[in-house]
Amino acid sequence: MRILVTGGTTFVSKFTAEYFVKRGDEVCVLNRGSREQVAGARLIKADRTQAAGLLSGEYFDAILDITAYTAQHIRGLLDTGVSFDDYILISSSAIYPETNPQPFTEDQPCGKNNIWGDYGVNKLEAERALRERVPNAYILRPPYFYGVYENLYREAFVFDCAMADRPFYLPGDGSMKLQFFHVADLCRFIEILLSRRPDNHIFNVGNRDVVTVRQWVELCYRAAGKTPDFISVDKSVPQRDYFCFYDYEYVLDVSKQTELMPDTLPLEQGLREEFLWYKAHPDSIYNRKPYTEYIDTRLKKA
Repeated sequence: MRILVTGGTTFVSKFTAEYFVKRGDEVCVLNRGSREQVAGARLIKADRTQAAGLLSGEYFDAILDITAYTAQHIRGLLDTGVSFDDYILISSSAIYPETNPQPFTEDQPCGKNNIWGDYGVNKLEAERALRERVPNAYILRPPYFYGVYENLYREAFVFDCAMADRPFYLPGDGSMKLQFFHVADLCRFIEILLSRRPDNHIFNVGNRDVVTVRQWVELCYRAAGKTPDFISVDKSVPQRDYFCFYDYEYVLDVSKQTELMPDTLPLEQGLREEFLWYKAHPDSIYNRKPYTEYIDTRLKKA
């Protein structure tokens, strides 16, 4: 297949571009050329919002839009004049208001989520802009991504604590639930959509099984060959000052995904792979948060 991947230089978009290159597809990546490119992919160097007419005459079997965060991003790419058969947008579960009943289902009302703010609003506007122009596009709504090339300080924070033999400061009793989706499973599901073209066009995607924060930390430590000692932190302490997720629990109903792809990568296996990659690439994190500094200067004294 001939595939266009937006981005292609960091985390999800990089993994996706590399995945389809390895599969033997002809992969083009659309980005501004400011970072190292995936080997085997052809770079189309452009800002998608300032590229009107740039891709006139270009045809792709599929556009995998990993990096659209606003309606302007959608319109900018479509205004390039590109031709294609299938369009798959990676949206977000942040489009579900936190007041919706859980687990969130694809047919629930969408709107502002006060935890995610403008991020979720903009993602929803991107969805709407795409459906106006490409009614048969596929839209995927994931929870938290994880895996190789992760550039956010989430698993890496826990890995750092494990490798330094630090006790782990746990929000409350650690019972808050988290739901994940491995980037390799995302690519597997994209393959299924492109080959089977199901009638449903909006999918929640993610692992069927959710884990508590405590279980997730234990698995991250286990990936590093360690066992955590936990210290419970009172809920009165702002969670994001010392921990890598908001104090917000939600679960997606992924039954429609599961009908097409029954199995996902076990979380323990995926975290082990991510740990080994991170250990070899410790400078991969985009923005390290000062969680340990806060813990050492504020929580230990408390």
